[in-house]
Amino acid sequence: MDTDLRERPSEQSPARSRRSTKVPPTPMAGYSMSKADYQARLRRIEGQVRGLQRLIDEDTYCIDVLTQISSVTKALQGVGLGLIDEHIRHCVRDSLLEDTETGDAKINEATAAIARLLRS
Repeated sequence: MDTDLRERPSEQSPARSRRSTKVPPTPMAGYSMSKADYQARLRRIEGQVRGLQRLIDEDTYCIDVLTQISSVTKALQGVGLGLIDEHIRHCVRDSLLEDTETGDAKINEATAAIARLLRS
C-alpha cells in the first residue's frame, strides 16, 4: 500500500498546476513543545555573555576571553541545530504531506537557514 499522500507532478490536473501559491494558515512553531527548554538554554547563554562582559571589565587575558567566546558560540550553535531539527521534523514534514509545492518551499527555507547557520 502506498502511504505517499502527495500527488506526483504527472498526476496533477491542469487546473491545479496553473493555480497560484496557497497561503498556509498561521504556522505553529515547531519548537512549541520544548519552548521552556530553549528558554532555559538561552538564559544560560545570556549568563555566559554577561560573564564575557565581566571578563573584559576585569582586563582578563585575551586567550581566556576568546575561549569563553568560543564556548558561547558553540552553545548558540547547539540551540540553532535543535531548532533546525525540530523545524524539519515538524514544519517541513507537515508541509510535504500538504502538497509538493509547499513542501519544496519549506525545504528551500530550511536549506537556506542551515547555510546561514554554517556561515556563522
